[in-house]
Amino acid sequence: MVNLAGKVIGINTLVVRGTGSGTVAEGLGFAIPINTAQAVAQQILQKGYVSHPYLGIRWQANTPNIAARDRLPADWGVYVTDVNANSPATKAGLRQGDIITGIDDVTMDETHSYLNTLFLHQPGEQVTLVVVRNTQTLKIQVTLGESSSG
Repeated sequence: MVNLAGKVIGINTLVVRGTGSGTVAEGLGFAIPINTAQAVAQQILQKGYVSHPYLGIRWQANTPNIAARDRLPADWGVYVTDVNANSPATKAGLRQGDIITGIDDVTMDETHSYLNTLFLHQPGEQVTLVVVRNTQTLKIQVTLGESSSG
């Protein structure tokens, strides 16, 4: 994908074409931003694989509707459903039932999702998690691990 100046700005990944039934949007396209593609290519060239920060939890998204329904003490974030053994989360003291509401200076909300916020950081980096546990708000230091794909 190029802009009007001929600069590459993305890599097309999917285009939805009409099926003739009129129920599908014609020409709807999806693309990977070029800065994401460049970062992935750089990692593959340097390491031979793509690396992601790893916390070591299983989680469910938490929104105001879910928080109200389940009477949770935080409106946004991720509800920790399980903590993997020997993971960075275990070493930092994260527990099942915790709600992560922020990572460093980014508070999770409708525009700052957990994965997008986590992926602002690198494996090996130490971050501060803002966690709601029962009625307390805690700040927990964790050193992110590495998860690879490829």
